[in-house]
Amino acid sequence: MRKKLPIAILAFLLILTSGTSAAAAGPSAASAVLIEQQSGRVLYAKKPHAVMRIASITKIMTAILAIESDKLDEKVKVSERAVHTEGSSIYLKKGEKIPLEDLVYGLMLRSGNDAAVAIAEHVGGSLDGFVYLMNEKAKEIGMKDTYFANPHGLDDSEKHRSTAYDMALLTRYAMKNATYRKISGTEVYRSPDPEGDWDRIWYNKNRLLTEKYKYCTGGKTGYTKKAKRTLVTTATKGDLDLIAVTLNAPDDWNDHIYLYDQGFSKYDPKVILEKGEVQAGNHPFYKGHLYVKREVLYPLTKKEEQQVTVRYRMLKPKKQWEEDGQVPDVVGEADIYLKKKKLDSLPVYYKGEKQKKEQSIWQKWKEWLS
Repeated sequence: MRKKLPIAILAFLLILTSGTSAAAAGPSAASAVLIEQQSGRVLYAKKPHAVMRIASITKIMTAILAIESDKLDEKVKVSERAVHTEGSSIYLKKGEKIPLEDLVYGLMLRSGNDAAVAIAEHVGGSLDGFVYLMNEKAKEIGMKDTYFANPHGLDDSEKHRSTAYDMALLTRYAMKNATYRKISGTEVYRSPDPEGDWDRIWYNKNRLLTEKYKYCTGGKTGYTKKAKRTLVTTATKGDLDLIAVTLNAPDDWNDHIYLYDQGFSKYDPKVILEKGEVQAGNHPFYKGHLYVKREVLYPLTKKEEQQVTVRYRMLKPKKQWEEDGQVPDVVGEADIYLKKKKLDSLPVYYKGEKQKKEQSIWQKWKEWLS
């Protein structure tokens, strides 16, 4: 006779099964993207170019503009308008003077809308002036489907929109700045308050950073009633740096963990072309004289490692080059392909005997030191 499982065990199995199904189905987000920081390669995408509300992840742009203004040491006088900004707050007081750097910490860790307005008025001269700077920077970065209408992301404008992909581009740009990386990855910050009874202490709202995912290095949370939950995070495991963005994601913490686990398990950064001397073309004139100035590093799956090729396009050497030694600096191009898709292209340089000799001496010196 077939025995029946106890009801408690059945319930437990149902929970496990439903969890597995959700993971297999992918992120809960309406729009999501996972990219590798160094190359910008998209590793996962779900409607990445859908134009949507973005809530407080807007503040990534506000933060990087404040950092790049070179005014972090300046004191900001808080206006009445900043104090009365609705939504999340770091409880600034009208007329108080606070370092711009502290405002950026309050902006990123506690998502202070009052801090966003205070920053905008100080850096941009006015709210409108700062919004102009935001949109100009968006164009510079290549955020083609983005329009900023405010520095905080509140639902006070129907025009304020972006995409998961554009926000990944913005974060990739911001992560190149050491100060931004430091602020974004800070778990706790103390801001002295000379006029108060105690200092302000801000704890980061990014739970992925503080408790949920050990590889998380920073990011920004967001929520409004219309945008729902939005989240941008960064993570590093070994030598692979990733950025995840989700818009309108009911289960955003687990969405990001799922995306990162997929990315870290499937991809590994590989050096496709090393910096230095290369062998390109069959012409004896080029033998031992060609080099590239940078390496090409790209995240690849195990299968893709066998599908990458480097193709050289070289100028035909001229007789005059041999006679007078006046060879152009750039004599060709190295194109990197994954199957038929071009991943990168870089110039191939020519070095004469003098440069080779100097390089040889320097190489021997480095070898001696090591």
